Amino acid sequence: MFVLYDLTMKQITLFDDVLSVYSDSSQTIDNKSLYQKLVEKNSISEKQLHAKNGDVNVVKRKIRWIQQTLKQLGLISKSEKRGEWAFSNHKKLEISPPNRTLIAFSTYLGIALWSECHSVFSQIDEPIHLCLTSPPYPLKNPRAYGNASEMEYVDWLIRQIEPIVKHLVPGGSIVLNVGNDIFLNKSCARSLYRERLVIALSEKLGLYKMDELVWHNPCRPPGPLLYASIDRTQLNATWDPIYWFTNDPSKVRSNNNRVLQPHSSQHTKLIQNGGTNTSSNYGDGAYKRKKGSFGQVTEGKIPRNLMTVPHNCPEQSELKKYCNQQQIISHGAAMPASIAQQLISFLTTDDEMVVDPFGGSMTTAAQAEKLNRRWITTEKVGQYCKGGESRFFDAPGFQSFI
Repeated sequence: MFVLYDLTMKQITLFDDVLSVYSDSSQTIDNKSLYQKLVEKNSISEKQLHAKNGDVNVVKRKIRWIQQTLKQLGLISKSEKRGEWAFSNHKKLEISPPNRTLIAFSTYLGIALWSECHSVFSQIDEPIHLCLTSPPYPLKNPRAYGNASEMEYVDWLIRQIEPIVKHLVPGGSIVLNVGNDIFLNKSCARSLYRERLVIALSEKLGLYKMDELVWHNPCRPPGPLLYASIDRTQLNATWDPIYWFTNDPSKVRSNNNRVLQPHSSQHTKLIQNGGTNTSSNYGDGAYKRKKGSFGQVTEGKIPRNLMTVPHNCPEQSELKKYCNQQQIISHGAAMPASIAQQLISFLTTDDEMVVDPFGGSMTTAAQAEKLNRRWITTEKVGQYCKGGESRFFDAPGFQSFI
């Protein structure tokens, strides 16, 4: 399935048990004590602890590799004494160096890679049916994971997704959730970066704009605080755009029959009664409604392109709870699972390939897994990979590698 990665080369992972040994201790732990505690946990046997393959002890080498990974994740730190480590729960994000790619975790359907996206998708030779992602917004005050500036953003994002567009099947889709509330420096005027982005996606990547869906978040805190609540020049913002592009509108793979919703009670009554009782004209005759309208029996209601979904998604809450329990830094911004689920269902079918170059809390990958789509996701922050894998513990073939 994947050209770059041979998923048959899988090793036993001791990551969780090694981490728990360090996190349960308030002192530094030497390697001898670590090995013994792992034996006590039944993570390894005495026989494995002393077995060698030639001159190499495979288990001890694996544990040393895990120690280095934990160090890179910022979860343990080395003491002054050789072979001693201690748990270190500080808030430093571990960013993958350029051109380094590690498998974070995998299932039978997909793979999550700890890496920057451009280097991965420049090398993967895999037909892609959908790219669904929420790139970092061009914020003036970046979140912990960072972002490009407002002026640099369009060129930066075009570069990141260009390799994906090259592998997009005819009629495949690129869906981008980007930020709306980006303002000019020291001004209450909004940036035109979104308009520049739409034009660049067309002119530089040859994509066609299919729609600009509106994600309305009724639970969004009041803001922009300065302009809405202090100097009163703006209204409170409550929505972000979700752009949908394709490389070939004549072959676009979307189908709204896959995402039909239940009829409202009022519409159900109209169907049961054979439709409306009278005919009407609206807008000086521009819109006409015949007698019996809305009486046809259909399988469901076609969703509108206004998606009212609160950000307090139950799946995201579970993820944050897990990260807090495991003392893993969680992603600060996350798309609700229901939005990803609807878009993946609308734009793909079983076994097609869904990718997310900015994995974050792994929402796109998690919903692709549930919907029986193959998937690839990349994430440059190690802690986000480690936290996000919790959404896949029950997935067939799940294996963790960090």
